[in-house]
Amino acid sequence: MNKRPVQRIITHFAAALLVLAVLTSCSSARRIIKEPIKEQGADFLFNSLKSNELKYTYFSARFSASFYQQKNETSFSGQIRIQKDSLIWISISPVLGIEMARLLITNDSVKYMNRINNTYFLTDFNYINSLINSTLDFDMLQAFLTGNDFSFYENSTFRAAIDNQEYKLMTTNRHKLKKYVRNNQDISIPVQQIWLSPDNFKISKVQVREVLPGGRKLEGVYTYINENGQLLPEKLSFDLETAENKNQIQVSYSKLNTVDSLSFPFRIPEKYIRTDKF
Repeated sequence: MNKRPVQRIITHFAAALLVLAVLTSCSSARRIIKEPIKEQGADFLFNSLKSNELKYTYFSARFSASFYQQKNETSFSGQIRIQKDSLIWISISPVLGIEMARLLITNDSVKYMNRINNTYFLTDFNYINSLINSTLDFDMLQAFLTGNDFSFYENSTFRAAIDNQEYKLMTTNRHKLKKYVRNNQDISIPVQQIWLSPDNFKISKVQVREVLPGGRKLEGVYTYINENGQLLPEKLSFDLETAENKNQIQVSYSKLNTVDSLSFPFRIPEKYIRTDKF
């Protein structure tokens, strides 16, 4: 008896069972993660997101980063320290641990020291937006760096969905709360999308973009590590797209700390010369 047809039938049957098992598993997983938003809607996802956000007063980490612009790559490393809602301090040390530059960002100001050229630069937050051709404020930058949602923006009407076995929240025209708006400027996010892991409701991806064709888009992607009972961002990737180009920065954090209080040393030596750009 020729065993090949029998073996072929068995092989095809096993393959069919495998496909059926995968489809059944995906369908079951989809039903499981769909049930909460079917019953409670977007409010359930948003409240779960807020409940599982990183809780901290101080945040610090060492980092290594690579910046990609067109075909050029620039790598650097350093330290970052954050006092929530107040300060972001960054020290850049590209080689041998020798500090090259130091940056201090507040809600209103940006201060930069170049230790190689003995120069310093003082400006406001809008300068950062002019460099990256995007619209950020301190709250948004802080959130992107820590994997949290924006704190001082209204909880507009979010819509809930499932995308690739993850939860997804979408909203348009999310405005900054008036009591946090400075200089009487109305600040809003045209379109915001947030992807949440169904396992821990942490942000796996967040995107803000303009509605117009060719509009700017800023996207952050995250993976996390468990430290001191909290999930902290470990690897971050940011893509900034404009009509003219696309830039990317990839960041890896290490030696994360949200327990200790921090200092933010920034004293400009008298011999440093003020410049009008970084």
